[in-house]
Amino acid sequence: MSSTDWSRVEVEVIVADYLSMLASELAGTPYNKTAHRRALKPLLQGRSDSSIEFKHANISAALLDAGFPYINGYKPLPNYQSLLAEVLAERLDKTPDLLTLAATDVDRPIVVPEVEDILAALTERPQPRPAPHKISEPSVPIIRLPTNYIEREARNRSLGNAGELFVLNFERARLIHAGKENLAAKIEHTAKVHGDHAGYDILSFEDSGVERLIEVKTTKYGVDTPFFVTRNEVATSERHASQYQLYRLFAFRQAPRLYTLPGAIGHTCRLSAATFLAAPK
Repeated sequence: MSSTDWSRVEVEVIVADYLSMLASELAGTPYNKTAHRRALKPLLQGRSDSSIEFKHANISAALLDAGFPYINGYKPLPNYQSLLAEVLAERLDKTPDLLTLAATDVDRPIVVPEVEDILAALTERPQPRPAPHKISEPSVPIIRLPTNYIEREARNRSLGNAGELFVLNFERARLIHAGKENLAAKIEHTAKVHGDHAGYDILSFEDSGVERLIEVKTTKYGVDTPFFVTRNEVATSERHASQYQLYRLFAFRQAPRLYTLPGAIGHTCRLSAATFLAAPK
């Protein structure tokens, strides 16, 4: 079992294999992670399975920091080497087909997936992820991509609408399961009825009858994928903190899961400026 630092050759090999799996995932082509790892091991310097998985998680983190999808199941792990960021940048620059696959995937229309038990989609919120670009060495090369694919997916109206419809079904099932059919019948798809200016997407109810204001954020990618909120959504969540809940849907392609963040978004999330409104001065 090797305990030495990863060489450039090893990093190039594992990055190439990871991106091959990611290309299959984005294209919807089945692949076997275990088979990939077994084929990869002879090309590395006695690396253990856990060491390989650790490096896969580092690659996920570097891609996510660059605004690019990562392989679902390889949870992003920060504090990666500058060498890894450098190799990834070089490899992505030489694989335009992968960028095209990502662009096609984030823009692809989607329908509401069918699930056997919609209430089973609810899960615990993930542990807080460290701030991006937590890298173990100084002077880290920046991975420059033609677009932020995570932000681009967030603008996919088909995906957003499908996520809202899923949550509508979830809320109806939740209230009916609680014996509150009368409240389930009153649920409103606010974003459709009143437009996008309300600061939330769905009006639902607590079992007690108190209104629950739900903002839905949906991604086809993993649980650690960040999401985008508007100034209006943040302000609305602050004005109605006791009623406001953000529903984060993830892995929405085939097996949707969701977690909830109740209260003001500024209290439940780390907010980073993504864009600025500018005017000459």
